[in-house]
Amino acid sequence: MEYIVIDSSVAIKWFVVEHHSDKAREILDIYKDGAINFIAPDLINAEFGNILWKKYQRNYLNIKEAEEIIEAFQSISFTIISNAKLLKDAYNLATRYNRTVYDMLYVALSERDKCKFVTADERLVNALGSNFQNIVWLAHWSW
Repeated sequence: MEYIVIDSSVAIKWFVVEHHSDKAREILDIYKDGAINFIAPDLINAEFGNILWKKYQRNYLNIKEAEEIIEAFQSISFTIISNAKLLKDAYNLATRYNRTVYDMLYVALSERDKCKFVTADERLVNALGSNFQNIVWLAHWSW
């Protein structure tokens, strides 16, 4: 079974309609069919929660909707990898490519496990895509 690194920019689109939500839901459907597994650094939980908090603060979601989304997100099985196990590689990549350690945790995991990293962060893909063939912008993802 194939693993795919997913970040919070993709995961939020499973629950909130945004640009490319349809592509994100395709990935979720393939997961539900049992063809792929998700893997992510444990940072994904804090990032996902923070996105929901921002949407609540901006009155895009109410508290009940946000809590329901958290429950639905937590029902999806991820293989979660400790940030501590990825930190050294992520830091080295961050300094080499002038990107945040946060972003590079996902890249480091993708490199370590030799699997695709799907993100909706087009700027990240544009900045790193030529150096990391496993990074896929959500809009270009296909199964």
